Amino acid sequence: MKGSALPHLMAQLLYNRGVGLEEIEPFLAADHRLEGNPFLLPDISQAVSRVYEAVLSREKVAIYGDFDVDGVTAVVILAEGLSRLGVDAVIYIPDRFSEGHGLNMAAIEKLHEQGADLVITVDCGITDLREVKRAQELGMDMIITDHHVPLQSLPRATAVVDPKRRDSVYPYPDLAGAGVAFKFLQAVFHKDSREKWLAGLLDLVALATVTDLSPMIGENRYLVKEGLRELNRSSRLGIQEMLRIAGLKDGELDSEDISWILGPRLNAAGRMNNASTSYRLLVTRSPEEARLLALELEDRNAERQKLSSEVLGHAREKLVAKLHLPLLMEGDESYSIGVIGPVAGRLVDEFYRPVIIVNLDTELCKGSCRSIAEFDIVSALENCRDLLTSFGGHARAAGFTVPRQNLAQLEERLVGLATDRLGHLDLRRELAVDAELPLSALAGETFNAMQKLSPFGRGNPQPTFLTRRVEVIECRNFGKQGAWLRLKLKQGKVTWRAVDFASQRKASEVPPYIDIVYNLEKSRWNGEEVLGLNLRDLAPS
Repeated sequence: MKGSALPHLMAQLLYNRGVGLEEIEPFLAADHRLEGNPFLLPDISQAVSRVYEAVLSREKVAIYGDFDVDGVTAVVILAEGLSRLGVDAVIYIPDRFSEGHGLNMAAIEKLHEQGADLVITVDCGITDLREVKRAQELGMDMIITDHHVPLQSLPRATAVVDPKRRDSVYPYPDLAGAGVAFKFLQAVFHKDSREKWLAGLLDLVALATVTDLSPMIGENRYLVKEGLRELNRSSRLGIQEMLRIAGLKDGELDSEDISWILGPRLNAAGRMNNASTSYRLLVTRSPEEARLLALELEDRNAERQKLSSEVLGHAREKLVAKLHLPLLMEGDESYSIGVIGPVAGRLVDEFYRPVIIVNLDTELCKGSCRSIAEFDIVSALENCRDLLTSFGGHARAAGFTVPRQNLAQLEERLVGLATDRLGHLDLRRELAVDAELPLSALAGETFNAMQKLSPFGRGNPQPTFLTRRVEVIECRNFGKQGAWLRLKLKQGKVTWRAVDFASQRKASEVPPYIDIVYNLEKSRWNGEEVLGLNLRDLAPS
């Protein structure tokens, strides 16, 4: 690029992401300056004190975590951390199908029978007031560590460590559950000679933070950047086997590899069967077990993809008739609990409405919600709490359990809330463009310079550009049923390879001159790694 064009583009990208002048250097460095002080987390001192009391008294400690990637990695983080203090914790990861998210009474009773004196939750517990009360009645203390939105009342636990508490002064509220578990251990090992060992857990924090779609801003940038460094040299045999089977090379992994390859495979165990497979894969020290578990996750992921496709097709067909509504809700007895969340997410992308997909049962139905920026789904569920058995989650992703007889009333109320909040809006997906450029501007160091903004994710998306009047000199369909496009584009003396996974156009429908919106990405082309354009949208020029 000429002269000062590249610095000007970088300035534009930083400005678009809300990075102020004084924040530019630490944002780009993504170093320890972005770390939050763990002792600013609410109740952290009480939590640390109670852990050391348990260690000194040789009490039995249980760790209770959720069954997704965030929950499982958080369990591993806390278990490995406490083992350094001589604690051989009891691990409890509930079954998605028979128990669902969060604490449940049967699990509390079981942990009591196993002799647990202290139960520490990770990635769950913040809304489980009754279950925490029952644990107290049984004589067990509880420490809640979570990152979900609390209710008006907090659980009456020994400590409730959640950066989303209304009284929290922690500067980065958007940590993943595994991030909160890691900060808890930072507080436990503060000024301890073993503190440096904690960096070896950041591979797990990165897996959780990216897979859970936590915003890639603030401290999460530091945790994921350092975590990717650990992941690229991971000594975990299970991760090494996953990389080998997926055809990935350590040393070259980025957040995209977590999003599209590692995360879905680790999640597949909890979605299709039981999350213990993923837990065992992350902790095993047996090469043979690592190989078998990685192969099992590969099979589970293939099953998940097939089932998701079936449920997606069925739900989409039913919802087409409801597109006049600002919120879409659809249920069926055949919808597997393990895939309704991702299906809801796909339909949000397609219809740009809040979408709720429900697994229907004779008594209790379970729903998974995905939403849009304009509609806080947890707030909406809180307005319906009198109809629900339980609920929890984030503004954009949540879940609930509801008696079947309340389902119709729940849908009516949620549609009413969405009508009030969204009815005046023209609901359509917006594609934010960072800058309009000629194709010639992409040469030289542009791509490498933009990588200084990584890791990318929600809140810090990959740079997106617009280029007008590009000549299409080659175009053909490829992939499953020819749904995608491979193109060769020219502007002036510059030519670029491009792929289009979004438009679903036939090659014959693409005009000779087009305007394009795209990301600049590395991809494999005829066995070689090359730069190319990933088209997000195109239109006749």
